[in-house]
Amino acid sequence: MSDKTYLPKLKGMLTAPHMWDAFVEMLDFQIEQQRRMLEQSNDMSDVFKAQGAIAALRHLKYLKDEINVYK
Repeated sequence: MSDKTYLPKLKGMLTAPHMWDAFVEMLDFQIEQQRRMLEQSNDMSDVFKAQGAIAALRHLKYLKDEINVYK
C-alpha cells in the first residue's frame, strides 16, 4: 500500500510511551516464540511460516519510525 494516510491515525499509540513499550515487549515475546519454532522445525513450510511471521512482527516493531517520518 503506497498511500500511507493511515499512519497519522496511529500517532495516538506513540503519545503514551508505556503503551508503546508494552506493545514492543509483546512483539519481542512473539518474535522469540517464532524463532524457537524456526529452530525446532523439521518441515520447510513451517520454516517459511516462522520466517514470514518474524518479518511481519519486526515490521510492526519498527512502525514507530515510519509513523514519525510520515508527514
